[in-house]
Amino acid sequence: MAHPPILCFVIQILLFICFATAYSTLSEESLRALPGPGDDFNIKTGKLLSPILQPRVPGTPGSIAVRNHFIDFFKTTLPEWKIDLQNSTSKTPATGDREIPFVNVIFSRDPPWTTPGYSSRLTLAAHYDSLSIPEGFIGATDSAAPCAILMHTARSIDAALTAKWDKMKADGKGSEFEDQQGVQIFFLDGEEAFQTWTATDSVYGARSLAAEMESTAFAAQSTFHNALSTISLFVLLDLLGAKNPVVPSYFQTTHWAYKKMASLEKRLRSLTLFESSPKKALPKKPSSKKAPSKKARSKEAASKKASSKRSSKRDDKVFLPDFDKTGDRWLGGMIGDDHIPFMERGVEVLHIIPTPFPRVWHNREDDGAHLDLPTVADWSKLMTAFTAEWMELEGFINVKQTSSRYSRDHESQDSGQIIDKSELT
Repeated sequence: MAHPPILCFVIQILLFICFATAYSTLSEESLRALPGPGDDFNIKTGKLLSPILQPRVPGTPGSIAVRNHFIDFFKTTLPEWKIDLQNSTSKTPATGDREIPFVNVIFSRDPPWTTPGYSSRLTLAAHYDSLSIPEGFIGATDSAAPCAILMHTARSIDAALTAKWDKMKADGKGSEFEDQQGVQIFFLDGEEAFQTWTATDSVYGARSLAAEMESTAFAAQSTFHNALSTISLFVLLDLLGAKNPVVPSYFQTTHWAYKKMASLEKRLRSLTLFESSPKKALPKKPSSKKAPSKKARSKEAASKKASSKRSSKRDDKVFLPDFDKTGDRWLGGMIGDDHIPFMERGVEVLHIIPTPFPRVWHNREDDGAHLDLPTVADWSKLMTAFTAEWMELEGFINVKQTSSRYSRDHESQDSGQIIDKSELT
């Protein structure tokens, strides 16, 4: 028996109120304790990122290898997460009558007392396929790095989820609506067009998954009427890993969530926890020289003021600049991506994709050597912080764990011209 439309609407309103008001801010101590990726993002030997840095065209050995990399990581490192594969096939303009397989990989973790249909899920997503042309295309920003960022996020919150839910069980909690909150990660296949980006030659995996989730009904007495309605927020990462990204707030309905993430970025930067931020000058040692004259002190003060202004301008290169955005300047729908099939079915979307796109977009230079690793590390820390706040993990982060830094062995390129992802040619 299907839920009546009015009940579905009420559930959506309750979800919005619940997550907009119950969102729990992390303390400074917890922010400092968030782990960094360390060497796991090394482009040659990093156990998270390096296995993804290969061509991953759907149906090819590279796609299978990367998919197995995800599965092996969760099986061995995060065994509490449930693993699902969602399969589909489709003809493409480039392959004629030959059916191409698309496999979405889904990892989820819910409170241990919940049953299907009763738990909402924060949904983090990225596509793992790569372009078929040019041959050998890697797609480091598009979207190997976002996939590695989500793997790091899952690993970083796992122990805190266990600690929180164990405490809730010990305290006899878990029966309230807001206690039924899990998290899932989608690694989506077939985002890229095989020929020219159209509604039918793109987002193959996302279209199949959204349709299947919509048709997967739960029992009539369940809180949610189908699998799609359990998505409390769909956070899609794409084209991340180039230096100095600028990510606008695309949708007015999820601007409040964008502001939460932007606020976290500001806090992490103020605590000097971002690798890509300009380094603060070390305090000078006291000088044994004779005290400068009044004129010299005045000149030095003016010089410091000018230097401070220049430094402030450098510090202003934040990832998420639209905290105070108002009015009708919303770009939602401008960029075609994996969120479209979900958004068309009423799912709320937070799209984390830079505008302008990285300079290396859809060319051979989008490889590991052109990633800006400090930026990738910062995105991983920001996504971990956002997810931890959404899942209300304050007090459960391992305060003894410290973030690690990696060697900066290469530089990357800045972003280039604005290109709409729906205009692939």
